Amino acid sequence: MKSTITIVLTLGFCMVLALVAGCSQPAAAPAATPVPTVEVTAVATEAPTAAPTTAADSLTPGPTQTLSEIWSIEVQVASNGEAINPTITTTLRGGKGMNVVPEIDVKITRSDGVVEEDRMIQPLYVGKSIALAGTTKNTDRAEVWAISPNGDKVKIFDSYVPFRSYN
Repeated sequence: MKSTITIVLTLGFCMVLALVAGCSQPAAAPAATPVPTVEVTAVATEAPTAAPTTAADSLTPGPTQTLSEIWSIEVQVASNGEAINPTITTTLRGGKGMNVVPEIDVKITRSDGVVEEDRMIQPLYVGKSIALAGTTKNTDRAEVWAISPNGDKVKIFDSYVPFRSYN
């Protein structure tokens, strides 16, 4: 009888600890994937036009911009350095704009020509990250855009991400 009461009290105490620790919170709903939109352009028939060409994404990093100081955010982009499964992780490191910037877009242009994109949406918090596939070369390019509360898309990071860095 005494052992049954001890077991019941121990299980009850463990349940209280699990509830206090937050282990019983419901899982977050998966984010819906955006549906791509098709943009139709009109072509003038009066003059001959050149055939449309698709420009390949450049591997050369370009200039970046800065958000307003009240909307500033910091991101860190790094490779995991694993040859078996190379990934490039973009991590939010904080900033005044974490609560007002609605989304952060990330684009990885790998050295083999493959382009991968993803986005972070609200709620943003320190440590929130996106991991995209990379290569073992040192010429993978990462671009990060922050969408300002005004709706402007501002490129805040554009650089090569080395596969491994040796200190």
